[in-house]
Amino acid sequence: MKRIISTDKAPKAIGPYSQAVEAAGTLYISGQLPVNSETGKVPEGIKAQTQQALNNIKAILDVAGYSVQDVVKSTVLLNDIGDFAAMNEIYAGFYSENPPARAAYEVANLPLGVLVEIETIAVKS
Repeated sequence: MKRIISTDKAPKAIGPYSQAVEAAGTLYISGQLPVNSETGKVPEGIKAQTQQALNNIKAILDVAGYSVQDVVKSTVLLNDIGDFAAMNEIYAGFYSENPPARAAYEVANLPLGVLVEIETIAVKS
């Protein structure tokens, strides 16, 4: 059985998908854009956008009853692979211990013209 996860502390879905879905002890978090759910604004720059996307992921993890330590896989989509080092600096601080597996790609365009989007999978320990 699957459970749909939703919180006002992360941006609402901008299409026909859920913020996250839990099934069999695994949480699948849809790609999180760096939109501040309180203001609806996107911060300037790759570092601030990476931090906001990770904050959104943390909000979803929290409401679903998971922690950052439960994250096993992330996929990072970058508008410009040249932003990899700056993104990685912020990402490393978020996953400071036992970081998850990860892939990072440059893509042609991201929704709302953002610089980064992060998808996440977590498994209950």
